[in-house]
Amino acid sequence: MPEKILIVGGVALGPKAASRCKRLMPDADVTIVDENVYISYGGCGIPYYVSGEVQNLDDLRATPYHTVRDPEFFRSMKGVTVRNQTKALAIDRQGKTLLVRDVVSGKEEKLPYDKLVLATGASPRVPPVEGKDLHNVLSLTRLEAADAIRTACQEGRINEAVIVGGGFIGLEAAVALADMWGVRVSVVEMMDQILPGVLSRSLARMAAHDCQSHKVDVYTAEKVLRLEGKNGAVSKVITDRRELPAQLVIFAAGFIPNGQLARDAGLDVAPFGGVVVDEHMRTSDPAIYAGGDCVAIKNLITGKPGYLPLGSLANRQGRVIGTNLAGGNAAFTGYVGTWAVKLFGLSFCGAGLTLERARKEGFDAMSVSVEQLDRAHFYPEKEMMSLELVVDKADRRVLGIQGAGPAGDALKARVDAVAGVLQYARPTVEDISNLEIAYAPPFASAMDVVNVVANVADNVLAGRFKPVTGDEFMELWKNRDRNSVFFIDARPAKAGQAMQAEHPEWHSIPLEEMAARIDEVPRDRPVALICNTGLRAYDSLLILARNGITDTVNSTGGMQALNKMGLKP
Repeated sequence: MPEKILIVGGVALGPKAASRCKRLMPDADVTIVDENVYISYGGCGIPYYVSGEVQNLDDLRATPYHTVRDPEFFRSMKGVTVRNQTKALAIDRQGKTLLVRDVVSGKEEKLPYDKLVLATGASPRVPPVEGKDLHNVLSLTRLEAADAIRTACQEGRINEAVIVGGGFIGLEAAVALADMWGVRVSVVEMMDQILPGVLSRSLARMAAHDCQSHKVDVYTAEKVLRLEGKNGAVSKVITDRRELPAQLVIFAAGFIPNGQLARDAGLDVAPFGGVVVDEHMRTSDPAIYAGGDCVAIKNLITGKPGYLPLGSLANRQGRVIGTNLAGGNAAFTGYVGTWAVKLFGLSFCGAGLTLERARKEGFDAMSVSVEQLDRAHFYPEKEMMSLELVVDKADRRVLGIQGAGPAGDALKARVDAVAGVLQYARPTVEDISNLEIAYAPPFASAMDVVNVVANVADNVLAGRFKPVTGDEFMELWKNRDRNSVFFIDARPAKAGQAMQAEHPEWHSIPLEEMAARIDEVPRDRPVALICNTGLRAYDSLLILARNGITDTVNSTGGMQALNKMGLKP
């Protein structure tokens, strides 16, 4: 008798698990239950439909060969039954049945199963504020919402919008609305930076400046108190600091895993709501699997249960579950948290832990950053890339990497290289310093930026110099009347002298002149060096050290980093 397999959830993991299972076990009786009309769509592509980069809504539901993945597609092409508009209500683990309700007719019935898969996903986190139920207050997680937003923009009904939350989806929505439709967008984030938890403070300042320079206002450390409306539709957002006009509000303040169905059935659920699974994606009931946005999974850096609702993870976990449903022994060991997001002029990417997160997890962590060209300096086409490495001082273990740059594919290639090592090993600074990177002038430098950022970390750990970030350098500069710091610009004379003419406390001493002009540098004051990227300042620092001047700091990333953060001496 064919094995009955029920899958609750039909967006990402569910269809992947069903299709994989049927390929390996064609005689299985596989049914997907989902309460929505649309199934098997690329939710991460929704902002790009709003922006117009994806032309048709069906493109998000289509295969690479342009067949729409609807219930009939799964029946005829995969041999999988899909019952959409059917809500799962309760699991009877003893009787091995799932109680469901047809959301159109209201009819309830019990579906038997031999194995059950929970792919219930997550719900947008909506703060309990007055006015959240007004018209045009949406979350960008369903195709219906995406279509409504794009239609309203096309018809000119949206002039101002407020995004509540400065994470991936919130920022992608801001870009979509501002870049394509000219909507005046405000992003309100309750944390003290955008992309909290995944990006360092310095890189987050670059992301905020990229948004602000494209007429998207960014308000951090700010809380939404209520929404106000006219004629039933939202018209204004009230925060603890200001009032913002808005004909559209998008809640993008993170997600809450949909673990209640599992909890009600007595399955193990983490305190934050994610269903607990082992590396084979089995729950505490061996007949029930779970995966995707509803589960708690192991963070391979910290070794602790964590949460990362990404479509890429859901698809990989779906394949693992599908294999195991068919009698296999596949494993999903955990995640390192690799991500990417495209804003306006810059893209951002990362893997592993930020400095702030690493310290919260108990690591004695430090970070270093560099600015370097992503291709050979002599190659005509090249872009400046920011890269930051997070390291544990105790054992030189690499804990994470993040970066920013105009060429998103080049940045992603670097981060992916380190992510692969983080996933399967415990790399040290030396491992990344010697990481083999494909070299040709159109693609990279002979000493790639990935190797360079590890070399900088090695120099810092060895005590060869003390780095400061661009925003830390600017704090020193702002407080120059009180801290007695002597500032040196090691760039070529033309650039440095222009700054010195404006600010006499800014001393232009180019690298090439440093040794000859050593007597101009005081020995009884701390010295802060800066150049364009940090390289000339480091070489200058070595000259100073050879002459007995060692109370020095180097602004890593130099003026390039300051410019990306929107800072100016």
